[in-house]
Amino acid sequence: MIGGERHLLSMADLDRDDIEQLLNLTESFAEVGERSIPKVPALRGKTIAWLFYEDSTRTRLSFETAAKRLSADTMNFSVSSSSVNKGESLRDTVETITAMGVDGIVVRHRAAGAPHRVAQWVDASVINAGDGWHQHPTQSLLDLYTAREHIGELDAKHVAIVGDVKHSRVARSNAVAFAKMGARVTLVAPRTLLPAHLDGWPVEFTHDLDEVIDDLDVCYLLRMQLERQTDAVVPSLREFHTEFGLDVRRADRLGDALIMHPGPMNRGVEIAGEVADRPNAVMTEQVANGVSVRMAVLFLLLGSGLDIVDGKRAVA
Repeated sequence: MIGGERHLLSMADLDRDDIEQLLNLTESFAEVGERSIPKVPALRGKTIAWLFYEDSTRTRLSFETAAKRLSADTMNFSVSSSSVNKGESLRDTVETITAMGVDGIVVRHRAAGAPHRVAQWVDASVINAGDGWHQHPTQSLLDLYTAREHIGELDAKHVAIVGDVKHSRVARSNAVAFAKMGARVTLVAPRTLLPAHLDGWPVEFTHDLDEVIDDLDVCYLLRMQLERQTDAVVPSLREFHTEFGLDVRRADRLGDALIMHPGPMNRGVEIAGEVADRPNAVMTEQVANGVSVRMAVLFLLLGSGLDIVDGKRAVA
């Protein structure tokens, strides 16, 4: 369990100790991934279902890989070929899946709060793999882990989250996550791409990337989520890149500061193609670390019986 809960729905549900526990366990599972046979029997006999109502590449493949490395059985649900197209409700779909016997459900849905509703309907553990504009907790955990691997403890580090904050669940999760680990978080976006209210957000904000670029330890870029935008929020993508994109000039000013992005990247919009290939751009590491982080989450929610050794869960 994480923080006494059997679900992972939001970064708000975790305190710093919970996060530290997950990140420490992730280190053990990262070692598993380096073995010639990267597999442990930690979740043998457990069944995990994927309930993805939105397209996904990195998150879905990462969770599937994590489950297989833990020896869990998996149940794949495809909206495009399911009874959802016949009008079946989310609740009926969930109850159908759980009737087949599952221990965990990984949910991605276009509606904010959908995983919370699923958690109310089932006895299985529920993991939020992204809900609307709301939260994406496992993305935040892998981002914390990646950042910590490079720059150590995050206390007093300065993290800028840049771009389409308004429509981004990653921005909402990461603002909370980095702040809980002691970092200073600054949102950088035009007024049209910030939420109408920032009450309760543990952040500062600015409309000028050049104002903070020299002071950053992490520059976290967000893509323009055109599929979620209903109005013209910037004059053009070219102008957005000029004002808020990480071009070569700004990347030079960053020095060795980390460049991060949840993917998929839009090269030439939020990040210049050349910049995305620099050594301090750690996007591929984020993807790789996602498997280990999700192994840790699945294990803590569904597994049991492994001893704690030196503050870490031992992995056989």
